[in-house]
Amino acid sequence: MAEPEHLRAARAESPEQRADRNWSELLQELRVSQTGVQVLAAFLVTLPFQARFAELDAFQRNWYLGLLALAFLTVGVTLTPVAIHRRLFRGAVKPQLVQAGHLLTQIALGLIALLLSGIAFLVADVVAGRASGIVGGVGTAAVMLSLLVVIPRAMHTRLHAHRDPGDTDES
Repeated sequence: MAEPEHLRAARAESPEQRADRNWSELLQELRVSQTGVQVLAAFLVTLPFQARFAELDAFQRNWYLGLLALAFLTVGVTLTPVAIHRRLFRGAVKPQLVQAGHLLTQIALGLIALLLSGIAFLVADVVAGRASGIVGGVGTAAVMLSLLVVIPRAMHTRLHAHRDPGDTDES
């Protein structure tokens, strides 16, 4: 995302300083998402030890196993920027690290949305039946799509509608 000239001038930061700031902001976002994903994964791990778990039908158990795999994948994706940083530490590649972290964070957000939708489906399916599960899962997916894709895209479009077309510096 290009940064408007007036913001670059107001910050008066070098490309290295901008990369450091972007990395710090990305890490803060990852801290929030990692905690949430890890709590969800922990929740899923404990389900088989609940008394009602044995009452799940084969579809629900398979769905659960898929969600468990998705939760672990999501935890892995949210941890990958940290692993990359550890491997490339002091390698003078902060801008590339920020780009990789940005991409992985976007992937993680998509996986989180999918995970939440899948959990909503499973819980509603167990509590109120398959039709309710479908409504709960699709409804959650629609909300997540709105919150994680539509609103950010609309804000980006609105905020960058008047930027200088020659401004290509990444913030």
